[in-house]
Amino acid sequence: MKAIVISRTGGPEVLEFTDFDAPKPNDDQVLVEVDMAGVNYIDTYYREGVYHSRLPFIPGFEGTGRVIQDPQGLIAEGTKVAWCDAMGSYAQQVCVPRDRLAAVPEGVSPEVAASMLLQGITAHYLTNGVYELKEGDSCLITAGAGGVGLLATQMAASKGVRVYSVVSTDEKAELAFDAGAHEVFRYSDNLAEQVRRHNGGRGVDVVYDGVGKSTFSESLEAVRPRGTVCLFGAASGPVEPFDPQLLNTHGSIYLTRPSIGAWTSEEGEFAKRAQAVTQAIVDGSLRVRVTGTYALADAHLAHQDLQSRATSGSLVLEVPKN
Repeated sequence: MKAIVISRTGGPEVLEFTDFDAPKPNDDQVLVEVDMAGVNYIDTYYREGVYHSRLPFIPGFEGTGRVIQDPQGLIAEGTKVAWCDAMGSYAQQVCVPRDRLAAVPEGVSPEVAASMLLQGITAHYLTNGVYELKEGDSCLITAGAGGVGLLATQMAASKGVRVYSVVSTDEKAELAFDAGAHEVFRYSDNLAEQVRRHNGGRGVDVVYDGVGKSTFSESLEAVRPRGTVCLFGAASGPVEPFDPQLLNTHGSIYLTRPSIGAWTSEEGEFAKRAQAVTQAIVDGSLRVRVTGTYALADAHLAHQDLQSRATSGSLVLEVPKN
């Protein structure tokens, strides 16, 4: 089969479009023919070697396609599904853990289906788990026009939360406002000061920081005493080690580094969050914005665009049939 294979870690140039042995499912997996694969920042972490996988490997964690084989005979061949948490999705076929599959409702496009679960579930556990937002709360979201940022903004705004978003361009600011942000800021040295000024002189209840190294210090400044800083990504690089006493200095604040694995680990939790995301998409209360569709062979271009922060919304790869 055709796939993107990583034989050595590094930049986007290590993403090689080539032939690779087709996978074979075990009893806990379902074999799926991939139509489209989602592109996410976690894919770049594995490509660079920040997260480790045995070489060579096929990257990619989510996508959409049709079932080829279910060893247990529970899911019919041809069933349209989406998934996340299935390493190897940048390929014509992938083995997906059966507990990480979701049915794709009628009317949901392949582009949306391929990119709705990893980012959608992430936004859901951030706003309905890591910090349980409620009406009247306030939050700051960095990378506010990214895939997770736009979804988290919509989810937070729908709860009556005051959302502050951070973006890099005027175009991205429009997207953040359209998603429900109350105020939109640019990245700057006085970001926390601006946020506090617009929030009545008080820090926000929670910061959702997907940027990492370049925004972390401002995130600590922007949160209220005993508030929460949720570091869920590192688009600008990993945060450097620091003295935990710093959390006390900022008012006994809480810091967490969550993962989708931990926040879908309880029995039925993945299904619950996946259902909440797909239902919101079907009823129109959640919009997934897909701004880039690339051929599988051009995965390196998708990674370049993603890491240059020139994109907004979600990116997907179209997988060839032969």
